[in-house]
Amino acid sequence: MNDFNDDQQHLAKLQDYYARHRSLPSYARLSALLGFSARSSVGKVLKRLQGQQFIERTPDDVWVPARRFFERTISDQPVQAGIPTTAIDITGGSLVIDEHLVRHPSLTTLIPVKGDSMIDAHICDGDLVVVEKRPTANSGDIVVAVVDGDFTVKYLATERGRYILKPANANFTIIRPKGELQIFGIVVGVARSFRS
Repeated sequence: MNDFNDDQQHLAKLQDYYARHRSLPSYARLSALLGFSARSSVGKVLKRLQGQQFIERTPDDVWVPARRFFERTISDQPVQAGIPTTAIDITGGSLVIDEHLVRHPSLTTLIPVKGDSMIDAHICDGDLVVVEKRPTANSGDIVVAVVDGDFTVKYLATERGRYILKPANANFTIIRPKGELQIFGIVVGVARSFRS
């Protein structure tokens, strides 16, 4: 097996370790994890992963994940949600999910959703909405708003020159604020896990 294939396996082990512990392992633990007896072998792997921009060193000489460490494979081919088609190879480019959903990291927050008033907009109970914090929005935007002291996620709309909040579920009523309506931010994405 060549270094590239080995390095992909080593990277996968590092990514799994990082997902569990939120740090990269020590040299000793890394030797055991990768099956090396010599510390120099670990150093060579780390240098190659650094050269591929998966990891980097801090000014304090500590190994940390770099941008590419968080890339996930994205298929070149979509999967059918209708009639099944020939199986596809799930290979292609890569994507850092943060870069796909987040344009302004310092203004972005994740907020858990409780309830099903936005289910027809495909925002479900238990989802995390990706919210870009800003005080203004346009009619038609999905917003997180503060209405009479309470947070809610709804479509922003206008009615007779006033802002209202519309649910995406016929079982819920339009919110017509009696007092102040304050926009906390605009929903720019949704994160959902199918595992509990």
